[in-house]
Amino acid sequence: MCSSAQLVRKRQRLVDRSSAGGGSWSNNSGNGSVTTCSIMNVKIDTKEKFHVITIQETHFTANMTAYLEETFAECTQNEVKNIILNLGEVTEMDKDAATMLCDLQQNSYENGHSLVFCCLNKTLEKWLDEQDLLELMNLTPTESEAWDIIQMEEMEREMFND
Repeated sequence: MCSSAQLVRKRQRLVDRSSAGGGSWSNNSGNGSVTTCSIMNVKIDTKEKFHVITIQETHFTANMTAYLEETFAECTQNEVKNIILNLGEVTEMDKDAATMLCDLQQNSYENGHSLVFCCLNKTLEKWLDEQDLLELMNLTPTESEAWDIIQMEEMEREMFND
C-alpha cells in the first residue's frame, strides 16, 4: 500500500517546485485518500492486487503529468504494482498528457505490471481515437471490468513465469 506520509511528502515537494510553495494542500484519510494540491486532485484507493487512481479533474493537462508520474512511482514501490486509472471525471485532455498515459502503460507492461484505463466518456474516447492513441490504451468501460483485466493479466504472468 502507498504510504500516506510518503505520498504527502513527495506531493508537497512537487507542489513546492511547481508553485514556489504557494499551492493549496490537503489530505483526507479514509477509504483511499483524496489528495488536493494546486496541480490536480486525485483519489487513491488501494485494493489487494491494484491501486485505483481517480483523476478528479475535468481537464487533464500536460502540466499535470509529472504529478501523475510521481503518484504512479510511489504506488508501484510496494507489492501492489497494478494500477487502474479512472478517467470518469475527465472531459478534456491535452495530446501530450494522452501520449504520456500511453507511455506509462508501455512502461507498466515492460516492468511486469498492469495499467488499465476505465470510465472514459464518449467524447474523450472519440478524441483519443482521432489522435490514434485509443488503440494503444488498455481501456474498459467500467472500473469493475478493469478489475477483471488486472486479475486475468496477473494469472497470465503467473502461468508464463512458471
